[in-house]
Amino acid sequence: MKDYATNAIRNVALVGHGAAGKTTLMEAMLFDSKATTRMGTVESGTTVSDFEPEEIKRQFSLGSALAPAEHGGAKINLIDTPGYADFIGEVIGALRAVDNACYLVEAVHGLGVQTERIAELVKAASMPAMVVINGMDRENADFFARLTEVQDSLYRHATPLSLPIGSQDGFRGVIDLVKMKAIIGTDGAEADIPADMQALADEYHEKMVELTVEVDDTLLETYLEKGEVDEATLRNTLHTSISLGHLVPVLATSAAHNIGVRTVLDVIATALPSPEHCPDVAATDAKTGDEVMIKNSSADPVAAFVFKTVSDPYVGKLAYARVIAGVLKTNSTVLNSTKNKKEHIGHLLSVKGKTQEDAKQAIAGDIIALPKLESTFTGDSLCDESRPVKFAALNFPEPVFPMAIYPKTRGEDDKLAVALHKITDEEPTLRISRDPGTGQTVATALGDMQLEIMAEKIKRKFGVEAVLELPKVPYRETIAAAAKAQGKYKKQTGGHGQYGDVWLEVEPLARGTGFEFVDKIFGGSIPKNYIPAVEKGVRETMAEGIIGGFPVVDVKVTVVDGSFHPVDSSDMSFKIAAGMAFRKCLESAQPTLLEPVASVEVMVPDSYTGDVIGDLNTKRGRILGMEPSDHRQVVKANVPLAEMRTYASDLRSITHGQGAYHLDVATYEQVPPNVADKVIKASQA
Repeated sequence: MKDYATNAIRNVALVGHGAAGKTTLMEAMLFDSKATTRMGTVESGTTVSDFEPEEIKRQFSLGSALAPAEHGGAKINLIDTPGYADFIGEVIGALRAVDNACYLVEAVHGLGVQTERIAELVKAASMPAMVVINGMDRENADFFARLTEVQDSLYRHATPLSLPIGSQDGFRGVIDLVKMKAIIGTDGAEADIPADMQALADEYHEKMVELTVEVDDTLLETYLEKGEVDEATLRNTLHTSISLGHLVPVLATSAAHNIGVRTVLDVIATALPSPEHCPDVAATDAKTGDEVMIKNSSADPVAAFVFKTVSDPYVGKLAYARVIAGVLKTNSTVLNSTKNKKEHIGHLLSVKGKTQEDAKQAIAGDIIALPKLESTFTGDSLCDESRPVKFAALNFPEPVFPMAIYPKTRGEDDKLAVALHKITDEEPTLRISRDPGTGQTVATALGDMQLEIMAEKIKRKFGVEAVLELPKVPYRETIAAAAKAQGKYKKQTGGHGQYGDVWLEVEPLARGTGFEFVDKIFGGSIPKNYIPAVEKGVRETMAEGIIGGFPVVDVKVTVVDGSFHPVDSSDMSFKIAAGMAFRKCLESAQPTLLEPVASVEVMVPDSYTGDVIGDLNTKRGRILGMEPSDHRQVVKANVPLAEMRTYASDLRSITHGQGAYHLDVATYEQVPPNVADKVIKASQA
């Protein structure tokens, strides 16, 4: 591929709900631009962007994939993104690499929940956008119904730049409303507009021109006087109008049959803004902490942002970066300003799906892959040492779906730990932690599918078969009354025996207090040097209570009396005696079971509030209140953690993917008797 100036680069992310046709549209654009020699299909597993085995198996995208195309004198960096909620992190990263978003809207089923969620991200970034209504060849396809939906739900100024000629089985081309020509068939041959569509084409052409010229007062006056604008002027003004977000172009396609796709490429190449025409990028001066603005210019010192990392046991680590300023060159040194470490750029790779080609340099605005960087990961900034700047970190949603994970084969714990570490390098929405209450390793993700894919990748890439299961609930035990008991350990063998005698008093403490140990021995009934052994015996026994073997909390233990033998007593004998005494105390102190209760905030559209509250009530939740927030309601509740382990899936089902939540374990509360019986039986099984 030849070198392109910054103003000839177009960076576009294909976004939208799952199954809208993003991968197929990308495949058609690569084919039409001669970046590939044949069109692959999702069904056959031969597309450029869905190349991972897990994607081929499921027939949908799981990660973002980059591929460049050349069209109309422009280099178009296309990024295909997943359309399922579990992989929104890939979309967030991709949007930081591009200047434009291209929504795919399914012509039959419409926007889809994920499209609206992504639109919030695009609008928050003030990013120019276009919409492709895809699948016009399908039964019940309706371009104008989808157009109305886009205008009502996404962009009021969404305006067709192409109209479909026919629909369903009769879809055979589009009318290019800029050229005012019919573009027919897969080869994109130009023809006259069908006579029966001329009036409709004139109507939408006029709407498009009127909206476009509003951004230029002089041109608006000329248009009002003459009633027309020449094509060259219209294209230039379209570029401005789209860049300002004043107009959002809408186009019709059948990506699977490669109809209308060339018109999409034309709009990208001629009407979407290049990096040079985009606003300066805010950054932080790494030395002073002041905000600075970085121009999208190759004449300035180099600055780049890493938006994606891929780990492979054979190829190594690959960091995908958007060059924001300057020229990134091979065999150069840059500063990772996020970690304040130098990185050597040995190679640059131009990536097209899974294929890679060496590149000598990458200029401002381009997207490149950097292999084998030592300290650089997703969200890091790379820059020239003469101008150390840091770009804002990626704002990923917090993972909320936990599963315990362990190796299927004994002895592979270390191997799994290494694999999990590497997987989290490329999946920032995945968290790995050790639950001290249960001793389990817990993987927390955005949803169950993300964890399922993670396990498959670990097996394929690192040769470890992992088992996922619902994590154990970290129950606790406590007491409701005071008690006193003796523990006496006496054992006589040949030679020295064992002797320890301890009297303990226990009483409950306030919830969350933990453990308190008090020494009230007077007169030397137990020598001071054995008191630490008594406390140790109590603490060790607290690790497993008498109800279900759960740790005991919120108790005060006082050692009040005892006796010793001058020869047979030892630390060990007093530790054992203290454990015996403590267990006897528990038996008569009304032991009770405690469960963790989470403080939960659920964000949902108004229409789902009742359903969400009803579901939380079935989960033994206590509703604390609601607060309005941006056309949504925030439902606040306290809910037992045991009921929330699959809530990510439950909420997605209830709200059709439009809900979100986060939780924190707030306190421990007594388990109701009917629930406690089930927990105890399960612990004894």
